[in-house]
Amino acid sequence: MENIYMLSDATILAKLGARIKSSRLKQNITQESLAISANISLSSVKKIESGEIKSFDSLLRVLRVLGKLDIFQSVVDEEQLSPSEYYELVNSTKKVTRKRAVGKINANKKEESEW
Repeated sequence: MENIYMLSDATILAKLGARIKSSRLKQNITQESLAISANISLSSVKKIESGEIKSFDSLLRVLRVLGKLDIFQSVVDEEQLSPSEYYELVNSTKKVTRKRAVGKINANKKEESEW
């Protein structure tokens, strides 16, 4: 397995375009049909499949039609908190409860009891 960080951008785009083309052909979808379903031009589909991906919007539309949007799932998911991060978050939101009183009773400020 290749390290994706070692590949050039052009190589990644070419591989992505090839995978999109392969997926389209496996599903027996023509370029024209894909273009219509994705609401993009036929030339855009051809460019994407050749690795000339200029529009992220067009790429998302093509992937949606092909049912391949799940490759972005890890990007859009919220990060999970570790148990220690969760504990800290829960404890930071708890109200501080009083453990002891600070002052003395002021004889002049007695409140009348409602009892």
